[in-house]
Amino acid sequence: MRLPDRLPVRLVLAFAAGGLCVLAFAPFSQGWVALLSLALLFLLWRDASPGQAFWTGWSWGAGLMGFGVFWLHNSIAQFGGLNLPLAIFITLLFAVFVALFPGLAGWGANHLTAARLPRLLLAYPACWVLLEWSRSWVLTGFPWLSMGYSQIDSILAGYAPVLGVYGISLVALLMAGSLLLWRSPWIVLLPILGLGGWSLQNIAWTSAAGAPFTASLVQASIPQHQKWLPSQLGPTLDFYVAETEKLTHSRLTVWPETAVPAFADKVETEFLQPLHEHLKNQGRDLLLGIPVREEDGRYYNSLLALGASGRGRYDKRHLVPFGEFMPFARVLQPLIRMLAIPMSSFSAGDDDKPPLLKLAGYPAGVSICYEDAFPGQVSQALPEAAFLLNASNDAWFGDSLAPYQHLEMARMRALETGRFMLRATNTGISAIIDERGWVMRYLPWGKRGTITERIQPLAGSTPYVRAGNGLVLGLLLLMLLAAYLRRAGGAPSTP
Repeated sequence: MRLPDRLPVRLVLAFAAGGLCVLAFAPFSQGWVALLSLALLFLLWRDASPGQAFWTGWSWGAGLMGFGVFWLHNSIAQFGGLNLPLAIFITLLFAVFVALFPGLAGWGANHLTAARLPRLLLAYPACWVLLEWSRSWVLTGFPWLSMGYSQIDSILAGYAPVLGVYGISLVALLMAGSLLLWRSPWIVLLPILGLGGWSLQNIAWTSAAGAPFTASLVQASIPQHQKWLPSQLGPTLDFYVAETEKLTHSRLTVWPETAVPAFADKVETEFLQPLHEHLKNQGRDLLLGIPVREEDGRYYNSLLALGASGRGRYDKRHLVPFGEFMPFARVLQPLIRMLAIPMSSFSAGDDDKPPLLKLAGYPAGVSICYEDAFPGQVSQALPEAAFLLNASNDAWFGDSLAPYQHLEMARMRALETGRFMLRATNTGISAIIDERGWVMRYLPWGKRGTITERIQPLAGSTPYVRAGNGLVLGLLLLMLLAAYLRRAGGAPSTP
């Protein structure tokens, strides 16, 4: 297949392919679109110079991020107080910055080797996944829309407990490359990799550890612009308490991130301690989100455990830049004053101890908001954690793609670790997810209510929990070395 030689035409094709790739992710969940989109990008890269490959990859990334995370403008405009055009402009600037990563992948791969086969099956997949992994930690990290998430509902999800989300990305990219080798024996990679994922789905990586218990999640669906109004404190607490009182059969009840819109010290005597004693007498536990202010003036985005298993506290560690803390605060003072985002000076919690709280009589691995987008952080609670729990507030982003994409990542964490995941959110999508990554029950966006399900505590470690990203990173380095050696050995340009 011959593509247009003119670079502007190729950039338009790449942008369109990247934009269409959004359909591979939630809520559309058409994972096959990702394979076709990547195959088209590889086709555009195949005969390009390193510079052309960079701009083509950047254009593809701009399409994916421009459409895929366009929801960011909602929080910037509504809660930063900016006018809509400026909020959209800032969002698009962010999108084109993140688009640099696929651009660098194309530039690096085409520098590494000119041979067709090593490019398609070694250099392109390896450079891509290495840059995708780098995106998860550069400048605190933004792992949103990593390719592996697009396959959560496909047979490739079977690789998650072994290789994690970046391993699934690698498999998907190998399949995309093999699509362009359809007249070559290497096309056999397609059924082999697909069969591998399917067979891994049938393995039980973890086992029961104790009796099941009943857990409930409460979703209040309070609009973000009302949440912190002083007049809303009483009605908010009344709703949560009333719903929790109905759940007498639940051993554990979970409220979302910052469910209590007041500092803990302000409501300790009249609310938190009486609630703790009440739940303790009933033999029940409650986990709630609340901001905590220390005597030294620092404050934290926290989770508090109350009830029969004892009091406990977890402080969020991975803060959202420009949302919960301001990087380079001295340099960016004009921007900070312009955005005026509330609650944007949190301190990070202690990273030296595992993120565990005792709930329902079991150790639970806990996280707040987009901490569940970082598999390494979630895995810090394992193998001790019998189940996982995430409290979030996606109201910042409105009824957009964001809550669905966030739920998709929570499902991947459950699958990678072989643990149930309880995800409580303010406005949705709250969900109870089993160890295979399947949603058992959920509350849709904008709906008030509760969901309840039996939770099976689990023990054991998946291969991914034991090895982390080490196995995939090792494979990437071997692939890059092999591609380089093919170049050094003067490999032919056709397979």
